[in-house]
Amino acid sequence: MTSIAERRAAFRALHEQGCFLLPNPWDRGSARYLESLGFAALATTSSGAAWSRGRPDGSATRDEALDHLADIVAATGLPVNADFENGYAETADDVATSVALAVETGVAGLSVEDAAGGELYDLDVAVERLAAAREAIDASGHDVLLVGRAEGFIAGRPDLADVLDRLRAYAAAGADCLYAPGVSAPADVAAVVAAVAPKPVNLLVGGPSPRTLAEIAGLGVRRVSVGGALARAAWGGLGRAAAGLVEGRFDGFDGAVPGPDLDALFGTLR
Repeated sequence: MTSIAERRAAFRALHEQGCFLLPNPWDRGSARYLESLGFAALATTSSGAAWSRGRPDGSATRDEALDHLADIVAATGLPVNADFENGYAETADDVATSVALAVETGVAGLSVEDAAGGELYDLDVAVERLAAAREAIDASGHDVLLVGRAEGFIAGRPDLADVLDRLRAYAAAGADCLYAPGVSAPADVAAVVAAVAPKPVNLLVGGPSPRTLAEIAGLGVRRVSVGGALARAAWGGLGRAAAGLVEGRFDGFDGAVPGPDLDALFGTLR
């Protein structure tokens, strides 16, 4: 079993070259299942976790989020990157407090968003908040990777120039990795990569894509996450099977993983 320090070192090393997939489990079982498939690291998804509780994304309290992070870290031997929303705080000081608590859960990385409730923070406020997160990580003495997120494209402000300005500012404020969810056009992705080079960039692929991982890597992206897409795929499977039951059919169970296979898988994992 790898130690938390070893996981953190391995996670940072993954960002130094190449391009890796960072799938997003939403509970212990999905985390352990993804680990069994050979992925090198995992990332939490705030939306997937919320839906598993029958609640909308963005409804978790800080304590609930911290408990979820600790649960996923304990479930797997892989490095875990935390979807830490806006730090569950408004002021920079409170962001620092939240980040310090997140570090103690054992995560190898965490992201801090520059929006809350669909509204972007002013750039100077967003930079202050990210810098506070950086200071909290440094003060902890732990090698936790900080991800700066520019939410414009999913917050109703798809202004590439503004996103690039924000990402540059977050890189300067101490972000180790940069992320602009919603940016997808190859030229825009390449512009993001160039804007913050040589720091690594995360790309969100939240649905079917015409591009392969190799093609995405060719744009200079270092890591690809899928957000709540795996959770939505699972909900889609449930919805199709349940719709059949409503109609008196059972064909929706076609393709389901046999129970003994899951028992065998989880029985071999810690």
